[in-house]
Amino acid sequence: MEPIAPDALPSEAPGWSTLPRRMLWASLLDPDTYEEVEADRSATSQAFLVVLLASVAGGIGGIDNHGAMGILWHALHGVVLWGVWAWVTSLIGTRLLPTAQTESNWGELLRTIGFSSSPGLIRVFGLYPPITGIVFAVSAIWMLVAMVIAVRQALDYTSTWRAIAVCAIGFPIYFVGMAVSIMLLGPWPV
Repeated sequence: MEPIAPDALPSEAPGWSTLPRRMLWASLLDPDTYEEVEADRSATSQAFLVVLLASVAGGIGGIDNHGAMGILWHALHGVVLWGVWAWVTSLIGTRLLPTAQTESNWGELLRTIGFSSSPGLIRVFGLYPPITGIVFAVSAIWMLVAMVIAVRQALDYTSTWRAIAVCAIGFPIYFVGMAVSIMLLGPWPV
């Protein structure tokens, strides 16, 4: 069975707006979707909403571990870390590891990295204690893979390895943000 192409789900169809379609195909790691949001400057607010929804899902999924205030913290932390991560990635990708084809900016990375948070919506299933740890681990890996694709597309790389290198070089900045969260809220739910 062949996969359904993203354009097979028309964005103009009743009940199927561009945001859910983009979130679905970003979660399915579709490079064309990342190219679409990279080019669409109006998608920045959608990317913000994706990050916010994924962060709130993490707060809800970890409510047993972090309490109700954890939802607010996850939302604030997710949005701030998204902006910082996109900025760091932009600097690394356009100044340290550019290719001849690299033409990007912070806004393009905000949009693509924002949509790479789409798989984080599954963290809401962390409400079911027997699978909380698994849900958070799977979502983290899935979001990391999506982020590499988002970076590759936004920086116009032909090499996934170069995108992995950009993410790896910038990871210490992201790690500091995660460490702050762990110090304030405690570890991920297990």
